Amino acid sequence: MGFSGLWFLLAVASTVAPASAATIHLCGDSTMAKGGGGSGIPTEGWGEYLKYSFGSDYTVHNAAIGGRSARSFTREGRFTEVANVVKPGDWVVIEFGHNDGGSLSSDNGRTDCPGDGAQTCQTTYNGVKETVLTYPAYYKNAAKLFLEKGAKVILNSPTPNNICESGSCVDDVSRFDYYAWHAAAELASPDVYHVPHKQYAVQAMKNLGAAKVNANYPKDHTHTGAYMADVMAGSFVLGLKCGTTDLGKAAKNSTASLTSTFYGACIPQNSTVPI
Repeated sequence: MGFSGLWFLLAVASTVAPASAATIHLCGDSTMAKGGGGSGIPTEGWGEYLKYSFGSDYTVHNAAIGGRSARSFTREGRFTEVANVVKPGDWVVIEFGHNDGGSLSSDNGRTDCPGDGAQTCQTTYNGVKETVLTYPAYYKNAAKLFLEKGAKVILNSPTPNNICESGSCVDDVSRFDYYAWHAAAELASPDVYHVPHKQYAVQAMKNLGAAKVNANYPKDHTHTGAYMADVMAGSFVLGLKCGTTDLGKAAKNSTASLTSTFYGACIPQNSTVPI
């Protein structure tokens, strides 16, 4: 091959666009969303800090919206909107629970039907009749939507409220912690994982202590300031690092760099359930 031919090949190669970065899509409520709890005293969602644990191989698309539950995120078509931009090789992290409780007798459009399976409830919201599903059913339906697009899915338990509000840091356990794991287990897919985010966050908060934690819930007991949002992001990353996902392997933090700090150790659940 002559010099001119080699130059032509080099010129063509230089114009080929590099492979696009995979995307981590976040679906959740205000505890994850940009701007956290909205107007007033500034708060921030943990999803805004996740990008710092990943390099240029990943971008983070924070599609979380304040005030949503798994049900309302579904009804508003927001899972579908995310699925429309998902590419094979992407990851989707789903985390709800703060707005999924309550009673359907005075329906606010967010409450899920009680139960852990195929139970349904009938309601009328904003003048429209609606069949309401359970929290695990909404999780599983969303996961299937993303799996069809070639993505891998992580079903999180929700972050806790401020467990130190009383001056002592106490455990926070709710049915949604079990429901998130149950949904992942029932799907039984090698591309679906569970991160017990709440347990990792509770562990970190206890180790930080009440004074530090309370100082960084500036608005209420749900919405974090910037520091605690970063802590919540780190707690999620530790859950990834303690597990088996390729996404955990891709995180820039080493497991030791997290477990040697207030984030604490890998929890036993990591050795007993898919994560």
